[in-house]
Amino acid sequence: MKYLFIARHKKTWPVDLMCRLLGVTRSGYYGYQQRHGDEEDDRYHQELLEAVRDIAKASDYSYGSRRMKKALNILSYSASRNKARKLMKETGVQVKHRKKYKVTTNSNHKQPVFDNVLNRQFDVAQPDQAYVGDITYLWTGEGWLYLAVVIDLYSRKVVGWSMGSRMKAQLVCDALMMGIWLRRPAAGLVVHSDRGTQYASKAYRRLLKAHGFIGSMSRKGDCWDNAVAESFFGSLKQERVQWRYYQTRFEAQQDVLQYISMFYNSYRLHSYLGYVCPNQYESEMSGLKKVA
Repeated sequence: MKYLFIARHKKTWPVDLMCRLLGVTRSGYYGYQQRHGDEEDDRYHQELLEAVRDIAKASDYSYGSRRMKKALNILSYSASRNKARKLMKETGVQVKHRKKYKVTTNSNHKQPVFDNVLNRQFDVAQPDQAYVGDITYLWTGEGWLYLAVVIDLYSRKVVGWSMGSRMKAQLVCDALMMGIWLRRPAAGLVVHSDRGTQYASKAYRRLLKAHGFIGSMSRKGDCWDNAVAESFFGSLKQERVQWRYYQTRFEAQQDVLQYISMFYNSYRLHSYLGYVCPNQYESEMSGLKKVA
């Protein structure tokens, strides 16, 4: 088993170092390689192929070569991005490609709007300092299903969401209330959105004021001011929604719930977070702060 470990990790660590740490001789290892090298290489390659298939299936075939490489590395497999790409080709794993979607925001209204307080400051040092929210829509056999989300910029975690058949102010209020119940953010939290009528409504503004939150809105027609929320919706649609046909709104709700809570927050490797998922990032950062 020691020789097998060295053989599998020889491209990651020096053979001399591993032999010393594991208490075996170099000559013993190289003798093992001569006797079993081809057999072990083939066994290891088959194991890599199986790992690629498992990762692809678990990610619902949404991982490209970059995330596949990171996932293999997390599982202690030595693989470059080029190696991951070749393994994906060998296994026949194909990545889902993004479709384009039209903008749904209606910012042509006379209701009061907030200044752009966030101003694209998407990097924050602490949790519950700045949230972003947005609305999108999903087609079902029963008609449109609208989804509102709230994302913590610190970890890119979706901390609140709400779904319904009507795109009313209550939809965004419910999403924010979920985040409040789960996270208990303090007064002073910046809550950013676009200029949609739901976010400019009296009910939403009252909710922000009641909790001492600071409202912030994108400039008119500038989707980049809310790029993090837009990016999440792009991932949701590319990796899940565009590959489904929902017969009912309930079916769509259950699938979106599974994507957010069981995949996106808990499993999906996020490039901004150094290729860990939001839950893991928050857990690791919390542990570091306790040690400090």
